[in-house]
Amino acid sequence: MNIIIDGLNIEYQDVGSGIPVLLLHGWGSSFDVYKGVTNALIDRCRLVAVNFPGCGNSEVMKSAWTLDDYCDFTVKFIKAVGLENPILIGHSHGGRVILKLTASGTVNPPKIVLLDSAGLIPKKSFAQKSKARHFKEIKAVLSLPLIKNFSAPLLDKARKHYGSADYNSAPPVLRQTLVSLVNTDLRDILPNIKCPSLLIWGENDTATPIEDAKMIESLIPDAGLCVIKGTGHYSFCEKPYEANAILRSFIN
Repeated sequence: MNIIIDGLNIEYQDVGSGIPVLLLHGWGSSFDVYKGVTNALIDRCRLVAVNFPGCGNSEVMKSAWTLDDYCDFTVKFIKAVGLENPILIGHSHGGRVILKLTASGTVNPPKIVLLDSAGLIPKKSFAQKSKARHFKEIKAVLSLPLIKNFSAPLLDKARKHYGSADYNSAPPVLRQTLVSLVNTDLRDILPNIKCPSLLIWGENDTATPIEDAKMIESLIPDAGLCVIKGTGHYSFCEKPYEANAILRSFIN
């Protein structure tokens, strides 16, 4: 299914009936990641999942977005498809959007579910700090006026070497967006979230470490953390039976 939001052709899925639920996917992913969750909840829920701009078959935005832009988009989408006060479920970047929407009071969902959610700036290892510093030094040299007009290929090569897989695989507008998102930290506003909040996390998640989960749980007044042993950043996909049993219990 498709809908136009702010002039962009957006792909979404709308299945089932009952308790309204909105599913938001992570960076560079799509609503296909929620097939297992959809199958587990379709007997009791209306499940609406949207592909953010630039993901799945949704049109790419024309300029770089901030987290606030994603929040505005989500609110407009909820209204456009007629979702009444849905439970919000978000993985990674989708969780970051939910945290901002809920903590800011833009929406007041009955419950939220955070799956290996982004939203905090994690502490960088020595190797990560060193890598970032080296790239900044190279960029500074290659941006000098005398060589700037000839250094573009070298700078692009440096970006590919020092950048993350997510960064390198994205078109320029999404690269700029990603830089903005990963430098956004929401911990100061998380205590404003008052609704019941379920956190499902992979024990071995390296993208959003378990320390982030514990921090988020401690800051949200009515939050509970369920750690799934032996899983990573896609814990709900790696052990779907365990994750879906937790989800069904929480939503019911």
